Amino acid sequence: MTTETTRPRVALATCSVLPHLDPDDAPLIGALAERGVDAEPAVWDDESVDWSGFDAVVLRSTWDYSARRDDFVAWAARVPHLLNPEPVVRWNTDKGYLRELDAHGVPVIPTLWLDPERNLSSRAIHTRLPAQGDFVIKPVVSAGANDTGRYQSGEAYSRGLAIQHAKALLVSGRQVMVQPYIRSVDTAGETCIVFIDGEFSHALRKNALLTGPHRPTQGLYKQEEMRRHEATEAEIDVARRALEVAAKAVPGDGPYLYARVDLVVGDNDVPTVIELELTEPSLFFGFAPGALDRFADAVAARVTPAG
Repeated sequence: MTTETTRPRVALATCSVLPHLDPDDAPLIGALAERGVDAEPAVWDDESVDWSGFDAVVLRSTWDYSARRDDFVAWAARVPHLLNPEPVVRWNTDKGYLRELDAHGVPVIPTLWLDPERNLSSRAIHTRLPAQGDFVIKPVVSAGANDTGRYQSGEAYSRGLAIQHAKALLVSGRQVMVQPYIRSVDTAGETCIVFIDGEFSHALRKNALLTGPHRPTQGLYKQEEMRRHEATEAEIDVARRALEVAAKAVPGDGPYLYARVDLVVGDNDVPTVIELELTEPSLFFGFAPGALDRFADAVAARVTPAG
């Protein structure tokens, strides 16, 4: 008589706009199957999904959460065996974490924080905006450069649009970030440093996304133009330092399943964190040979009994 062994089940959490996953993540299903793990996409806010029926839930393309961040965090708290878990989601989906990175000496872009509870007038917003150079306005909770715009401080019309943008976000109850625009993005782009299971995996460069004032984005995010990048020791070092701060803020039983640290070239050519993504970052498996296998190995190790 033979005994049938039940294969582990993994949900790859996505959103209703991408019910079959983002194309970059779709190959995970086959890669996990090769490792004896049954994986399937599941829409995070689909009430018919029985999340308790999975041995693990991996956050992937849940990119519509930013307008309902509280609902998303509450959902994450209910889901058993979530990778990365709810405390990470709660901490990382509010860009206030940049304050913690800054306090621990990690290079970050200088940021002015505007609170909706202050009921700032247009005049008050105007006096707080940078007096020179281009700058960026975005909400503290956002994804894929949505609700984000670039403005010119010395151009009256552009500055007026910036005030309107900030005012609209504040009136809607959203906290606002104001940052200087880093010019190196126009020439070098942003660098994405990807970690899998706590180890550096690969790096990419993406072109500038912000060319002007905020306009409604068609779809979940603005399209990114990516290319392979050989990360420098300085870039990897800054990324690791950011992850060390995160690990102290939201400690767990081991390394995060995945992490992506987005960097720009700051003052004195220092790699500077623009964003730390521990929730649902694109990991760009298609640009890095071996990355898909590394990720599948890390997931399988978390759901497959040892021995």
